[in-house]
Amino acid sequence: MRSSNFKRIRLPSSRLLVLGLAAFALAACSSSDDENAYVERPVAALYNTALNQLNAGEFQQAAVAFDEVERQHPYSVWAIKAQLMSAYAYYQNNDYDDAIIALDRFIQLHPGNKDIAYAHYLRGLSYYEQIVDVGRDQKMTQLALQNLSDLVNRFPDSKYTRDAKLKIDLTRDHLAGKEMEIGRFYQGQRQHLAAINRFKLVIDRYQTTTHVPEALHRLTESYLELGLTDQAAKTAATLGHNFPGSEWYIDSYQIVEGKQVRPKEEKKAPWYWPFGN
Repeated sequence: MRSSNFKRIRLPSSRLLVLGLAAFALAACSSSDDENAYVERPVAALYNTALNQLNAGEFQQAAVAFDEVERQHPYSVWAIKAQLMSAYAYYQNNDYDDAIIALDRFIQLHPGNKDIAYAHYLRGLSYYEQIVDVGRDQKMTQLALQNLSDLVNRFPDSKYTRDAKLKIDLTRDHLAGKEMEIGRFYQGQRQHLAAINRFKLVIDRYQTTTHVPEALHRLTESYLELGLTDQAAKTAATLGHNFPGSEWYIDSYQIVEGKQVRPKEEKKAPWYWPFGN
């Protein structure tokens, strides 16, 4: 029998430790994979689980659960409903960007669905809820107006159209308020031509909003500052004709006619005070 020249090699203790840790990590990964393994469930069970989470106010979990319905059963009728419900759950959780992405996809894939008007409405709301004060950028206001107007034009008989019209009026008023703020700023800086352009825009584009009386008065002020007395008088007359009981008309009448109508103690501070000379 031949003697063996094979020598047993002893691994350093540090090497053994590394191998031991690697084995442990593999075992842990295997255990984790087992826990997160894909388990197909009946579509009704998945949908009801998501619905229960939604009703419980667990909106983030519900959105993920509705997405799982489509992932496991993409060709079922439930999958289409789950797409819309997922968007609603994201909306309820104030995850407006995720809601809009889901709604864009639903609208693109299912333009003839019976709930398509609601999808348009929910997308408009997702922009509407992100409207900020007039001192900041109004991109979301513009997008809300665009999407709500699209709903009204496409689905005039929808049950969501009435509320959409109310919100359209509010968005237009908000945009007019933004233009008024810019116009007043220019006026305060004595850049009257720039101010006039802003006030005219409010009068022409947002003529049904609450800002029109003030826009006419500010326009009268700017014309007078430029020495355009005829235009100032015509603008004041337009203000008086359309808004005869307005406080802004009293102000315009006073500065055009040079007469004191309002008692002195009620006199408003000059428009330029907030901005300086």
